[in-house]
Amino acid sequence: MSPDTDTPFRVLVAGGGVAGLEALLALRDLAGERVALTLLAPEREFTYRPMAVAVPFGRGHMQRRDLADVARDTGAEFVRGELAEVDAAAREAVLADGRRIGYDALLVAVGAGSEPAYSRVRTWTPELDRDVFGGLLADLEEGYAKKVAFVIPPDVAWPLPAYELALMTAWDARDMGQDDVQIAVYTSEDEPLAIFGEQASAGLRTDLEEAGVRVHTGIVVEEDPAARARLTAGGAPLESQRIVALPRAIARGIGGLPADERGFIPVDGHGRVDGLHGVWAAGDAIAFPVKQGGLAAQQANAAAEAIAAEAGADISPAPFHPVLRGVLLTGRGRQWIRRDLGGEDGEGEAQRHALWWPPTKVAGRYLAPYLAAQEEAAFTDADRPAGELVEFTVEGHGG
Repeated sequence: MSPDTDTPFRVLVAGGGVAGLEALLALRDLAGERVALTLLAPEREFTYRPMAVAVPFGRGHMQRRDLADVARDTGAEFVRGELAEVDAAAREAVLADGRRIGYDALLVAVGAGSEPAYSRVRTWTPELDRDVFGGLLADLEEGYAKKVAFVIPPDVAWPLPAYELALMTAWDARDMGQDDVQIAVYTSEDEPLAIFGEQASAGLRTDLEEAGVRVHTGIVVEEDPAARARLTAGGAPLESQRIVALPRAIARGIGGLPADERGFIPVDGHGRVDGLHGVWAAGDAIAFPVKQGGLAAQQANAAAEAIAAEAGADISPAPFHPVLRGVLLTGRGRQWIRRDLGGEDGEGEAQRHALWWPPTKVAGRYLAPYLAAQEEAAFTDADRPAGELVEFTVEGHGG
């Protein structure tokens, strides 16, 4: 309820991605009937994209969930529409078609867009048609391509998919009988997946070497108007018949909200938007350098706790404390990697068994169990701890 009335506290969640759904589930749990929830999103479905890299290789699928069903499960109203502007003085969200929705608290979780880093090479995104990447695999199988490069441009907010694509492509080429295919990764990172710490980097290097993938670190790839692309190191051209690059994240540009130099929304540790009362933001839309589903879920939880407290729930909101968790698809299995970015965990942790449960690529406290319940059969081979997101330790869970 609103603190001074018996009227439910109106919470508008703008965005049907990981951050938006995590916040919706968290708010229903934390605030209960104190809040009247509305989910605003332009699309009809939530698409679970982390497994998109596995789709062309026949090793996974993108789970989909109707947003109207999610809204119904949380007792929320679902409104289809796109957030265009925030009128903070009037406490109204302005939609692209001119409609206005009033709120007591607004959570902006609209995500980020993407743009190619290079104009003349293929850019991989989770939405990439599987047939497009399938064409590359067909070229490898038929012997038309012998050199493939995966490029992680500077300022890419999430490098992990490039390594997964390289590893799975290398193993697929071997399975096709094409043993002379050369797969390489070019990255500006000092070490592969350096953001996860020393253990993850070392483990990834072992996987890359086993698959025959060469990784070139500390390399910035730039476009050359006279060619396709060139390396800044010595000005040497990037010699490859096929080049696949990761995209850069770009801001959505919501009117009425503050923005940093790249257009992303500055927030405090609880997700409150700088200078605006009653407005929070979480996920890829905010000015946090790493853009990843698990972190988006953690940001959404911090914001949901703060909003629930604002609605009168008996809760002491905890600030966002980033713990990076990822599942690396190696082409011959999986590696679970984790690092506490908010502490002094320099080494991180990397194991061949699950370090958390449910063992999904996006480890959201509420969203992961919710999605796992939709695909119950997928996890029947492991011991299932009860309750919400559970962390395993190396000592407590054998590999």
